[in-house]
Amino acid sequence: MNNGLLEFAENFQQQIISMAQLEGEESFREDLLTELFIDYLCDLSELDDGSICSYRGRGMQVNGFSFSEEINKMYLFVSGYLAYSPPETVRKSDVESAFKRSVNFLVKSLKGLHLSMEEASPAFDLALQMFEIKESLSKVEIIYLTDGLVRSNVYDEILINENITVTFQVWDIERLYRSWSSGKQREIIEVDLKKFGNSIKCLPMPEENPDYKTYLAIFPGQVLVNIYGEYGPRLLERNVRSFLQARGNVNKGIRNTIKNEPHMFLAYNNGLSAVAESLEYKAFDNGIIELCKIKDLQIVNGGQTTASIYNSYKKDNAHLAELYVQVKLTVINDPQKVDSIVPKISEYANNQNKIQGADFSANDPFHVKVESLSRTVWAPPVDGSQRQTKWFYERARGQYMDEKGRASTPGQKKQFESLNPKNQLFTKTDLAKYENTWNQLPHIVSRGAQKNFNEFTILINENSDKVNPDKKYFEDLIAKAILFKRTEKLVQEQKYGGYRANIVTYTIAWLSYKTNKKIDLSKIWREQGLSKGLEEAIITVSRNVHQHIIKAPGNGNITEWCKKEECWNIFKTGNIPLEDFNIELIGDKFNEGSTDDFVGDIINEISCVSAQTWFDIAAWSKESNKLLPWQRSLAFSLGRLNKQGKKPTEKQAIQGKRILTEIETMDYRIL
Repeated sequence: MNNGLLEFAENFQQQIISMAQLEGEESFREDLLTELFIDYLCDLSELDDGSICSYRGRGMQVNGFSFSEEINKMYLFVSGYLAYSPPETVRKSDVESAFKRSVNFLVKSLKGLHLSMEEASPAFDLALQMFEIKESLSKVEIIYLTDGLVRSNVYDEILINENITVTFQVWDIERLYRSWSSGKQREIIEVDLKKFGNSIKCLPMPEENPDYKTYLAIFPGQVLVNIYGEYGPRLLERNVRSFLQARGNVNKGIRNTIKNEPHMFLAYNNGLSAVAESLEYKAFDNGIIELCKIKDLQIVNGGQTTASIYNSYKKDNAHLAELYVQVKLTVINDPQKVDSIVPKISEYANNQNKIQGADFSANDPFHVKVESLSRTVWAPPVDGSQRQTKWFYERARGQYMDEKGRASTPGQKKQFESLNPKNQLFTKTDLAKYENTWNQLPHIVSRGAQKNFNEFTILINENSDKVNPDKKYFEDLIAKAILFKRTEKLVQEQKYGGYRANIVTYTIAWLSYKTNKKIDLSKIWREQGLSKGLEEAIITVSRNVHQHIIKAPGNGNITEWCKKEECWNIFKTGNIPLEDFNIELIGDKFNEGSTDDFVGDIINEISCVSAQTWFDIAAWSKESNKLLPWQRSLAFSLGRLNKQGKKPTEKQAIQGKRILTEIETMDYRIL
């Protein structure tokens, strides 16, 4: 075992220990291992995002999941935490048992496991989601995560329910180390074109070039679909994937052409720009070459085109026999130049959605500036101490451990930790959580760390002329971090039983909204903590948040409900009495009875629903018994008010809006 792996494994254990100390004694370290692995795999572009979801029982186990909507594929994580350093070998039988427990969870979820589960549990949401998508779900990948060493990692795929292929994958500490230390930041994709349909003939550029070689090819649409179905978003160069996730509605023009005029697609569409590390091909005397294999294929422009073709094929049953796509494939000769050339290809290529230079990158000047501030700005001393510390911004994963590793003696390492406490370490996805929560976007934050970061980065880019991090910005940012971290602790202490991340972001967002962002951030920075009054307000609001989110319309998926803007819009209009809260604010006073234009919009919207529609809903509810009695009565009352030309009250309008949302989930259609 080489020294690099040993050091990486030790650092990995220390990260879990630190996270456990920050989370509190109740933290389940197997979940922390899962969380850390998911963070790494997202950084390595193996995943778009992932959620912790711990469940054990009756021969079943799952620790987390990720769902890729683009390829309709579910990833289930099952973890084995050993806590040994140096890492020890995991028995093959233990890995197989873990896989079997996850398969059992999958099979029972498809049969309705959620019906026997506690609803106030994230595992309930996962089981419910799999039950709801079982007809369209075609692929499930179960990934075993462990801090140990797995020597046998080839496992045969299986078929369940006659239409769902289940594959198995192992990520142990050694594989994670290899991927992280390779400098690639991800595992290489090698596409064997014969496996996906046909080898592809293409035309190489006519003259040699010291920097790159470019080839022009025409790919059959079916071959592209087959490749995308296998690798999904991993094919998309990370900057482009981020863009598509945050803004990626399927282009209607592309979709219409695929469905109605597939033979015209080549003429109408600009095609793809892709890069590769190397090619394996056959050369012919006429100068044409036939591509056989492509190593490290990455689409840098045309991700929307690729996803649209795939989705049209899967969802619309589009016929692709006549559909072809032009591909410009570039092989960069010098690996050292990849990071400088690829972003320019993304920037300059003509695509349906223009991507600006330096978008969606941790190398963006904004993040570089925040990093610089984190290394120079000292936090005020607390508790009567004279010792000052720093808040360490980890712009790229591993920076903290790298800088600590540069210390040559144990004493110097201890001094580094003293000046840069682990509980004051935060990452780029943490930063995005703090900012988007403060900016009253809890539904975006609830979509997961990576999706939230993508959206935050786009907002930063769109407002680049207004965002220039300085010392004041950094101090306010740290105040938001303190507010967020302390709220996590307070919510955890309330023992709500689940959905902590959602409760935290909704609680802070509501306080930000109701106070018009007048919470005194400067005071939080100076004191490096929250006052008792603010903490009491957080606890009060969090209770209301919990009650709100667990009442998802139609008893639906709570996690998905938290991601909807409607969930936030309904909650933010509510009034929560907070005693003696004005002292926490600067400038304006807290107004418990405040409403905004949004409430007026809801009242107007409900007023525009015809009286007959409300009467029909009431009659349908009585017949089907689908709504609660008071909801049926309210529907009738709203119809009567409309007939009299009167507007509903704020409360009636909000509940009326909720009724309309609920009946949509019950297949009731308003005529």
